[in-house]
Amino acid sequence: MTVESPYLTAEHEAFRDRVRTFLRKEIAPHAAGWEERRTMPRSAWHALAAEGLLGLNHPRAAGGAEADFFHSVVFLEELGRLGFGGVRFAVALHCYMGTSYLASKGSPELQQRYLRPAVSGERIAALALTEPQAGSDLSGLAATAREDGDDLVIDGEKRFIVNGGFADFFVTAVRTAGPAVRGQGGLSLVVVDRESAGLRVTPNDCVAWRACAMADLSFRGVRVPKANVVGRPGSGFPQIMRNMQLERLAAGISAVGDAANCLETTWRFLKERGMFESTLSAKQAVRHRMAELLTEVEAARQLAYHAAWRYSRDPLSITECSMVKLKATEVAKTVAEECRHLHGAEGFRAGSAISATVNDAQAAAVAAGASEVMRDIIAQSGYEEF
Repeated sequence: MTVESPYLTAEHEAFRDRVRTFLRKEIAPHAAGWEERRTMPRSAWHALAAEGLLGLNHPRAAGGAEADFFHSVVFLEELGRLGFGGVRFAVALHCYMGTSYLASKGSPELQQRYLRPAVSGERIAALALTEPQAGSDLSGLAATAREDGDDLVIDGEKRFIVNGGFADFFVTAVRTAGPAVRGQGGLSLVVVDRESAGLRVTPNDCVAWRACAMADLSFRGVRVPKANVVGRPGSGFPQIMRNMQLERLAAGISAVGDAANCLETTWRFLKERGMFESTLSAKQAVRHRMAELLTEVEAARQLAYHAAWRYSRDPLSITECSMVKLKATEVAKTVAEECRHLHGAEGFRAGSAISATVNDAQAAAVAAGASEVMRDIIAQSGYEEF
């Protein structure tokens, strides 16, 4: 069930049909295997690129479509409907996080070297922000990059990097003003090639988002050209703050799709599961609980659409994007946990789809700023209006 939205045109709905058909034909049959093997093959990226889905939000000069933002909303929601967290986060990270910095602030040279091949599926992007002692609190980032002639020399550690296991390049946050500078100052974003000497990539075997090949990075004297700095040196913090809103909005929209998929698959299970000469779907208590969950998902969807509309007019819609990240991921987490309960013992079988959905939904409530951080951001902005 999806309530008609004033934000979506007939063109968007036709695009949804095309995307859903493509994902169900080309991605869904293989996604479980990718999750099990903890990787996405290059053939998958090539297929996504051939369908024009890796550059919806990117400039035509770099091979992108420059489509209006609701094409991305549809794509992200349909990614969530696949029901495979690792796949959706791998693709969303590539399209709306790792490459977005290059699209907005990358030099023409960087866009041709990295963004264009990323849109064509030839090079896969990752975003390296999180560190052992710094996650949501970006002021604690400690990786450094010192100048040495025409190069920067990077030292530091990064953790829980989505796409880390197979990415070709990493948009990496470092301190270019020296280790003594703390807080928001002195941060820069630098593109680092995977094959750079001194860069070590170690798999991080997480229980969620398995297909996105989470990894930890170690930089030991890694040299990159100064020309690989994205935007002005020292402008990393405002860039991150601006793009973080897109990251949180994308996470929320895909969570809406994930929750909808979880409800749909659970309803099919309930209709088939016999109990006392009937089915579970016929029991009033079950039907009422499913109705409540359906209502919560639809509320999250409409909030997400409104926030997307605001974002398309103001990319610094911090409150709205934080609300979507909070509401949608918490709803998806609740839906997954409730649906596992409705699956009975099957929900706790190792390797079951519903069990994986619970893990993925719980992880989504932590990434791009945990729910507690979102609540604090919303509270601070809300008080200013009282």
